[in-house]
Amino acid sequence: MTSPDLDDSARARPFSPPAKVSYAGAGVDIDAGERAVALMRSAVETATRPEVVGGLGGFAGLFRFDVNRYRRPLLVTSTDGVGTKVAIAQMLDKHDTIGRDLVAMVVDDIAVCGAEPLFLTDYIACGRVVPERVATIVVGIAAGCREAGCALIGGETAEHPGLLGPEEYDLAGAATGVVEESALLGPHRVREGDAVIALASSGLHSNGYSLVRHVFFDLAGWSVERHLPELGHTLGEELLTPTTIYSPHCVELATAVDVHAFAHITGGGLAGNLDRVLPSGLGARIDRSTWAPPVIFQLVAEVGGVDQAELERTLNMGVGMVAVVAEADAERAVEVLASRGVTAWIAGQVFPSEQGTILVGRHASSR
Repeated sequence: MTSPDLDDSARARPFSPPAKVSYAGAGVDIDAGERAVALMRSAVETATRPEVVGGLGGFAGLFRFDVNRYRRPLLVTSTDGVGTKVAIAQMLDKHDTIGRDLVAMVVDDIAVCGAEPLFLTDYIACGRVVPERVATIVVGIAAGCREAGCALIGGETAEHPGLLGPEEYDLAGAATGVVEESALLGPHRVREGDAVIALASSGLHSNGYSLVRHVFFDLAGWSVERHLPELGHTLGEELLTPTTIYSPHCVELATAVDVHAFAHITGGGLAGNLDRVLPSGLGARIDRSTWAPPVIFQLVAEVGGVDQAELERTLNMGVGMVAVVAEADAERAVEVLASRGVTAWIAGQVFPSEQGTILVGRHASSR
């Protein structure tokens, strides 16, 4: 069988490449990446621990694990990002807090197991590497690691022209921690009568931003510069409020009182995440009247016409972490957290139920 003839427009034409082709010409600037590393080096070196081996610039991070400290150590790991909160940082061209959000999302996840965070690695993908911007992001990551007590032992910055716009970026992180097997927290420890301690959030944290952006920008047509008297600052400032890093407080609390479980309140809301640490046959009754959610949650509801059920399954509603503790230790748990500057209160109790977590009562007014 012969192939059909090609007309002139379809025939292969000779190609003459430019005189000089480079990676930079294709959109990837190696020099910019190296400058970013130079700018972030001093900050990264402050986010360390004695167990870290080597320094910035290797192909992998090294960590000397203290095998004599534990009898049966369990390594715990978590990977996450900060979702579309990144879009707010890009809109404001303010990148010094988004790294702290990243640290919070991963170290607070492993804190749920009772684990102490040991080290973290990050990944930043950019449409175009702007060294100063990348370094600012990493400075925030390093600050979050210092607060959490873990080392920043590695990371990657990648330039993805054509996939991301020149001013766009996204980031992710992975944290590794350790817990003694006998101290592992979770559903296996939770008992009827346990108290549920709520730890206050700083605001939206890093979840539900697709809904929040849709409400304020698409429906209301507001800008990030809009000053909101109810908040006392601009919308952009509110939306970039850093996520609370609970990890060191959780680790300390678990040594001071009889903690049975933690639940990190992220996507899925309070009920959805608390259910993940409740064993079969037990539920939790949470009294909404024990706290007033920050004003931002009420604004989302009012401006967007978002109903209560949707709010509560999407946003944290003012509670970023919960601790399930022995009933006798409930007051002591609140005191320990208060001594560390964490606002906390007894919000509910564990009881026999097949319904999981139920929310009762009405929230106290936040205005």
